[in-house]
Amino acid sequence: MSRLRSLCVFCGSSIGSEPAYEEAAMTLGRTLAREGITLVFGAGNVGLMGAVATAALDGGGRVVGVIPEHLTRVETPNGNLMELHVVESMHTRKRMMFDRSDAVCVLPGGLGTLDETFEFLTWRQLGLHHKPVILVNIKGYWDPLLALVDRVIEENFARPTARDLFTVTNDVTEVVPIARGELPMNGTHPEGPSAHLF
Repeated sequence: MSRLRSLCVFCGSSIGSEPAYEEAAMTLGRTLAREGITLVFGAGNVGLMGAVATAALDGGGRVVGVIPEHLTRVETPNGNLMELHVVESMHTRKRMMFDRSDAVCVLPGGLGTLDETFEFLTWRQLGLHHKPVILVNIKGYWDPLLALVDRVIEENFARPTARDLFTVTNDVTEVVPIARGELPMNGTHPEGPSAHLF
């Protein structure tokens, strides 16, 4: 089994309507701290982002935040408590988060979370990486997204192997074991396009 050193977490800058979302974020943050896994996230001190980071920091964990300069006045990152990178664009943010992480976890979130998730999935489809991508489907939050992926496949805009680009779990405590189990053993990526490419 490969070593999981860091986990990128995509999630909302709002708390959402269900208490279970915040509870899951806090559970994940505490788990990462306990397991010695670095949290890589969007640096915001609000919403589910703030919840996962605060829980990780309170547990003595290491946290890396990456935020575009234009968002620093809105999401107010706490640079005193974590390693903070202020970058020039959203694209640079995603690239640095990707480079600093071994796997990706997606909690409930909004359009920004969807953007980040689909870009990482597209990179994986193109064979640019083989890092695990794990969707945490709390209270069925991602059910419509999963139905959309199925529709894309049914309409022949993607192969059935598109479902293999990510793993779905309903339990946030399964994220770390899943990521560890799916990490490439040698940490390298095969050359050329992925078999998932349509």
